[in-house]
Amino acid sequence: MQQRFRLSGHAVHQWLFSAALICIIGMANPARAQQNEIVIDDKRAFPESLTSTNDGTIFLGSFVHGTVYRALPGATKATPWIPAGPADLIRGVGVFAHEPSQTLWVCSADPDPKNNTTILRAFDLQTAALKGRYPFPGGGFCNDIEVLRDGTTLATDTRGGRILALKPGATELAVWAEDPKWAGIDGIALLSDGSVLFNNVRQNQLVRVATKTDGTAGEATQLELSQPIDGPDGMRALSDGRIVLAENRGGKIDVVRVAGNKAQIETIKDGFKLNLTAVTVVGDTVWAIETKFAYLNDPQFKDKDPDPFSAVAVKLPPR
Repeated sequence: MQQRFRLSGHAVHQWLFSAALICIIGMANPARAQQNEIVIDDKRAFPESLTSTNDGTIFLGSFVHGTVYRALPGATKATPWIPAGPADLIRGVGVFAHEPSQTLWVCSADPDPKNNTTILRAFDLQTAALKGRYPFPGGGFCNDIEVLRDGTTLATDTRGGRILALKPGATELAVWAEDPKWAGIDGIALLSDGSVLFNNVRQNQLVRVATKTDGTAGEATQLELSQPIDGPDGMRALSDGRIVLAENRGGKIDVVRVAGNKAQIETIKDGFKLNLTAVTVVGDTVWAIETKFAYLNDPQFKDKDPDPFSAVAVKLPPR
């Protein structure tokens, strides 16, 4: 009986030690354990796009200020990282982190009446130093960015219906693919076979563009959708071949699987009401933002406060 009591006491001691250790570990990193929202620490930021690195760092671009904000892994606030003034950023649209080249690509568009000023900029992913500045030939509207396997950077031109390319070592953008009927092109992502997928926010389409062995654009194919989409906007590619898509007007986050000329669309979250423009993925978490354009364009919201702006976490379903 005495021996049984000692064994029980030892078991209780071990249980208490394990429980205490779990509590200590949880307290040591409370932000990571509880992180389900990242608030932008600024006023009237109106973030239009976001991107991330593998360690969980999140970058967001301001549609109004031009500022680029950064939230370090586990942080619940995003703070100004690249100020608009010194970098000559006017209106932040797409942002895209490319870790192999240690580059943060940023689309900015000056809302000038002639639509002549839209620029793709490259910043150092660690230091935020400006690495390059690439105006769009003939103007347009730089919206989103992707990088091909050979290191060529692609940027969409929503107004001009074009995809522009910057090859490694090049100093100027050149047209990679274009079609007048593509006006409205928005998000862009790389499929697992090396082809390019883009969406059209105006026409509610998904289009695949083949990539030839020399890196040039091949045939473009409009995909057959398993269900309608409304205002497709930001997209991000997953390592397993799936694409995560934000529906701007539809207020949904979708997972897209492309097979042949068909796109299977699965909605994983809906109910967003204030312009869901962008998504990014860290591990098994999708981060999404609402830009709240109504507070800029709708008279009924003119005198209302849109703050705070934040990225929210949504669980990514397994493949």
